[in-house]
Amino acid sequence: MTGTELERLAASGVLPLDATTADPDGAFERLWRGYGPVAPVELQPGVHAWLVMGYDELRTITREEHLFSRDARQWRSFQDGTVPPDSPLGPMMFFRDNVIGHDGEEHRRLRRPLQDAIGGIDHRRLRRTVERLCTGLIAEIAPRGEADLVRDYAAAVPLLTIGDLIGLDAAQSAELLEATHLLFSSGERAQEGNARFEALLFGLLAAKTAAPGDDMTSVLLRHPDLRSDAEVLQTLVVLVSAGNHTLISWISQSLRIVLTDPRFASRMRGGRLSVDDALDEVLARQPPMINMPARYALADVELGGRRVARGDALILGLAAASRDTRAHTPGWWTHGNHASMAWSAGPHACPARDPARTIARTAVAAAGHLLRDARITVDPDAIGSEPSPWTRIPRGLPVAFTPAPIAVP
Repeated sequence: MTGTELERLAASGVLPLDATTADPDGAFERLWRGYGPVAPVELQPGVHAWLVMGYDELRTITREEHLFSRDARQWRSFQDGTVPPDSPLGPMMFFRDNVIGHDGEEHRRLRRPLQDAIGGIDHRRLRRTVERLCTGLIAEIAPRGEADLVRDYAAAVPLLTIGDLIGLDAAQSAELLEATHLLFSSGERAQEGNARFEALLFGLLAAKTAAPGDDMTSVLLRHPDLRSDAEVLQTLVVLVSAGNHTLISWISQSLRIVLTDPRFASRMRGGRLSVDDALDEVLARQPPMINMPARYALADVELGGRRVARGDALILGLAAASRDTRAHTPGWWTHGNHASMAWSAGPHACPARDPARTIARTAVAAAGHLLRDARITVDPDAIGSEPSPWTRIPRGLPVAFTPAPIAVP
């Protein structure tokens, strides 16, 4: 039989990648048992990639830039037309001329403005902003005595916060939220979502060019390492897209834990486990991005016992790595070990982990404080996830609580 090893394995039928977000435990067990730390998966019918699940193998592909590139122009399935230009995979996997799409010195140049803008965040001010936004959202639902804490709360907090940081008003933030939801779905309307997403940010860029302020967009416009409006725009794309759905996932999954798991729910009533414990367990077990696109092999290479061919796509199995028994013992995250891959690793590791934690911690704590007797009203095991091969966001968290007005400062 001819062809690459990926092609030969895929010919016998392989698991769709979105099965790993629908049922992570079952899917990862099946893949580990069948293939080991590097497994073939189907991204969409006829399009295949390697899912890298091993902790050490992930460290290799994220650190060895001379062998594994972030530049999607190296993807053989795109080069040969297997993946058409209008593919729903495009918004998440195609090349973008920004910090995510480049390696080496060009990556470092484009990363510096992002690091400087994030490093300039005042965390006390950020916490107060998030507290204000969360109080306002809860004040809207508190008199009703029931709510969906994903739709009515977790889905709104990140983008309202990010919008405030980059200079959007509330209406623009809401419109941006809808566009990013379509983009991250990798479904039929993903390209539409991507176009709306970039159009909104282009409008923001034009407004801040005309009237700069102290927001992050204005900081980026002034940064010497960004050489054009197009580079500023793409940096904004990274800030918003990387921060929004990942934070929705982190907040909503942490809320789910404190609502349904006695170890965490008891903390809300004086028990032993904290909001940070819940946040850390989510990072370890169901990180905001269960799977992250992608690296592309620059040469034929062996990885985890598999023969990876030049041009193969490799998906980062961030959640699967926490189940690698070669690197972790069961329940390792409960013992103060924070060596998860949730933030990725190497030159492309997320630079925003500190503000992200401030936002997530504040949002989860505010819900626990303001909705003290909230209780989930459905079987937690029956709650599915929004369709996406990348993130795992609960379809909803319906709760009931004692109706009461909340004063908004």
